[in-house]
Amino acid sequence: RNFNPCMAGAAKTTIAEVEELVEAGTLDPNQIHIPGIFVQRIFQGEQYEKRIEQRTVRKK
Repeated sequence: RNFNPCMAGAAKTTIAEVEELVEAGTLDPNQIHIPGIFVQRIFQGEQYEKRIEQRTVRKK
């Protein structure tokens, strides 16, 4: 999902839906799109459809 950090900062309440809950410090901080200070609620979603992007190229 696409997130806009500016909108999260301007919102009164920000709710984040996550695939998996992990312990603090588990994730690389450079991969976090919205700092925790902007998120007031978190819930773990169910039944995610994992779409795999495939690169297609034309044959020579």
